[in-house]
Formats: sequence, C-alpha cells, structure tokens
Amino acid sequence: MDPRLGDDCTISPDATVGHRHREDADPPVLGDRATVRAGSIVYADVVVGDDFTTGHDVLVREDTTVGDDVVVGTNTVIDGTSTIGSHVSLQTGVYVPTNTTIGDEVFVGPRAVLTNDPYPIREDAELDGPTLEDHVSVGANATLLPGVTVGEGSFVAAGAIVTEDVPPETLAVGAPAEHRPLPEVLDGGNEIA
Repeated sequence: MDPRLGDDCTISPDATVGHRHREDADPPVLGDRATVRAGSIVYADVVVGDDFTTGHDVLVREDTTVGDDVVVGTNTVIDGTSTIGSHVSLQTGVYVPTNTTIGDEVFVGPRAVLTNDPYPIREDAELDGPTLEDHVSVGANATLLPGVTVGEGSFVAAGAIVTEDVPPETLAVGAPAEHRPLPEVLDGGNEIA
C-alpha cells in the first residue's frame, strides 16, 4: 500500500510504511519532513503531522493519530488506537498501549511503560490506557497503570509506579507513587522543539 507522504520525507528502504492490517484500510498519511528509519513499521490507518522522526525498529499500529514535531525513539511501540499530540518525545523503548491519549509538549523517558489492561488474562475488562495531559514529563522506567490521568504540568519520577491519577503540577515519586508538590526547578512545563 502506497503511503500519502508530504514534502521532503525520508523513508528507509528497510522500513515499512503502509502495513495493511485489513483489506479496506486507508493508506497512512505522513506530513512534511518525516523521517522513518530502518526496521520501523507504520501501519495503514495512521495519520501523522509534520516533522515526524523515528528511531530504528519502531512500531506504529493502526488508528493512531500523531501531531507535529514528534520523535519516536528506537524500539518504541505504539500499539494503535491512540492519540499523540504535538511536540512529543517518546524516548528509546517506550510502550504505548491501545486507547492511550498523550497531549502536547510531553516527554516520556527511556523504557517507560504505559499499560491498559487492569486484569491481564484473568478477567475480561475494557482496555483503558493512561492519559498524559499537556506538559507532562515521565522519567525512565516509570510504569503507568491503566486508566490513570497524569495532570497538566506534572512530573513522574524515574522508576515510579503510578497507580492513581496525578493532579496537575504535581511530582509523582516512588512505588506506588506518592504525590508531592512540584519542586520549583521542575515548574513551568516543557518546551519540546
């Protein structure tokens, strides 16, 4: 399936843009200046804005919408049916499950794991990924449980396990994460360009 590419796109010959997951799927749409590196797979029914960049071996599954100026690091998986805003940086090895919403100006550190199944295999449950509101930062190796909302401007510390909603402008630290006032040095939100 031929993708709909904007101007000045660079797609590695070892990447797949337009993996057909069903017969009636729409071609993926990538905006201007997209760079998709070797080993990456972008499914059909994906719409991406301008200045999209992947590392190597990235997976972006169907029914995902991505804004402008988004970096998806090497070995990151976006498992589909998700929305990712603009000016977002998903570092190496991030896992984004289905039904996840990520706002604008969001940073997700290396090997952070977002989850969507509250009772894996043991019980049928609706899959409900986390919501990361605008200007959220998530540290390396953090884990966010299904359905949690991380409020605007909050900071999830490295290795934290977020089991409940994090209020806006809050630091979440520990396992399970405790909420603390956001230190002044972390105040002000992100500017990801």
